[in-house]
Amino acid sequence: MSAFMIGFLLQSITFTVLAAENAKAQPAEQTAHVVQVVKETPESLGLSSPRDTLTTFFKSMDKVKKGDEGAIVTAESTLDLSDMSELVRHDKGAELSWLLLEILDRTRVIRLEKVSARKIGRPWVFNTYQSGQVVISRQDDGRWLFSTETLAALPEILDELAESRNLKGEALPWHLQIRGLVPKELKSTYFLLEHWQWLGVLLTIFLGFVIDRFVALILSLIVKRWKKGSVLSKKSDEDISDRLLRPLGLSAMALLWWGGLNVLGLPASALVYLLIAVKTLVGLSCIWSAYRLVDVAGMYLHHFASRTESSVDDVLIPLVSKTLKLFVTVMGVLFITDTLNLNITGVLASLGLGGLAFALAAKDMVMNIFGSITVMLDRTFRVGDWIVVDDVEGTVEEIGLRSTKIRTFYNSLIYFPNSHFITASVDNMGERHYRRYTSKISLTYDTPPEKIEAFCEGVRELVRTHPYMRKDYYHVYLNEMGAASLDVLVYVFWAVPEWGTELRERHRFLLDILRLGHQLGVEFAFPTQTIYWQQAPEGVGIPNETLKPFNQDVAFQQARGVAKDIFDKTTGKGVVPPPVTY
Repeated sequence: MSAFMIGFLLQSITFTVLAAENAKAQPAEQTAHVVQVVKETPESLGLSSPRDTLTTFFKSMDKVKKGDEGAIVTAESTLDLSDMSELVRHDKGAELSWLLLEILDRTRVIRLEKVSARKIGRPWVFNTYQSGQVVISRQDDGRWLFSTETLAALPEILDELAESRNLKGEALPWHLQIRGLVPKELKSTYFLLEHWQWLGVLLTIFLGFVIDRFVALILSLIVKRWKKGSVLSKKSDEDISDRLLRPLGLSAMALLWWGGLNVLGLPASALVYLLIAVKTLVGLSCIWSAYRLVDVAGMYLHHFASRTESSVDDVLIPLVSKTLKLFVTVMGVLFITDTLNLNITGVLASLGLGGLAFALAAKDMVMNIFGSITVMLDRTFRVGDWIVVDDVEGTVEEIGLRSTKIRTFYNSLIYFPNSHFITASVDNMGERHYRRYTSKISLTYDTPPEKIEAFCEGVRELVRTHPYMRKDYYHVYLNEMGAASLDVLVYVFWAVPEWGTELRERHRFLLDILRLGHQLGVEFAFPTQTIYWQQAPEGVGIPNETLKPFNQDVAFQQARGVAKDIFDKTTGKGVVPPPVTY
């Protein structure tokens, strides 16, 4: 399925590139903008006569033989390549230049002073062969170039001169010697290509798959060995796939195909389609490979960042990784457009017309980038912190260049735009030194005061002895007399780093309170309602004369006396409640 998708993608790109090339070939009258350029004259190009053209060609090829690879472009300028697609013009032109040089050197020694120096007139014929002629003809712009008919006949002419030797004693380049080794029976054309070229294409495809599998196997073994001796944690090693560097094998296959197509000397009509597909595959595979290498580098950076106390590098490293991937993508696109000879300058220039629209569209992106920088510099939060932003609450999983991933307690993942952090209030629960816990423990109304005092003191002792609780600030007191219970307030703090530990220690603390209540004989209340029913005596109601009159002064004096006695028994005689500690 993946092979089908890659083939479909390459085919789509091929048709798109060819359509763009045909659009370039439209008449100049149909273009919206006309740019005037200063044309170079045939004299300045060294193409004003047959003699100048031959001189330019030989000088350029001599430079190429001495290692100046750029001089091949000048040699190609002496060839009439107007019938060829721009996508293969350079690759095919270099091959034809070597073929032409070999044919000239095998035919005779050329004395340039005897070559025609006329600037007008009929074509100049270097030599006539059974397979065709080597001709330099004048173009409409005054340049003298080797004709298209000559270039088309070069492979057959070289086969005709196979038994002749090079008069200069120079050997044919290795990529052109292959044709000389092919038997004549395989040089007959069958459906666009010669028999040996069809075999060469199949062999190249087969070798590409072989090199792909071989490189993938070697890299898989390297990754396995690297994981065993890696400085990364075991958990990270489990996440590393043995096929991590698999795209490098695909890159090797694509490069082999690219080189193999140039060696076979395919005709331009077939080479244009194959090179578009192969060059695109090279670009895509190189981008993919670069992504994987960035991932490997990111793993090492994450490992070293985890060993530091600073949280800045935890935020900075993901940004660096994504920036490198963005850079790789841009360079890969430029590589593909350059190899396919696409005019990206026109695309970039058209952005000037929609610059305002582009700026408006990029506003949010720029704000998100500044938001990520703000989070990094202000250290608002870091990966793993529990934060609350507006109505979003959860744990930070990743801080990206555009957004921040927050894992909620419902296990859903929310992508929060970083631009919001510039003005939003962030409640970082992960920066708390203590985690507060408050609760009301309900006791039944029939619980004696002495047991309530003992129960509260027992809870305080649990707080003082618990290893994960704050000792300098806590409150445990009878706080309310509710509708169905006596409520004891428990107000404590946990000194724990994370929520999971807090839950575990809260569990232990509450179970200790239950055990304490059971041992002290204190019953815990739950919402109840008691109804008292009493049958009235015979007759309706109670006669008013049987009620004793209420004396407020006597009642108040009696109540004060009772309260004073209670206070004297609990406080006045040394029974003092424990002081509040801070």
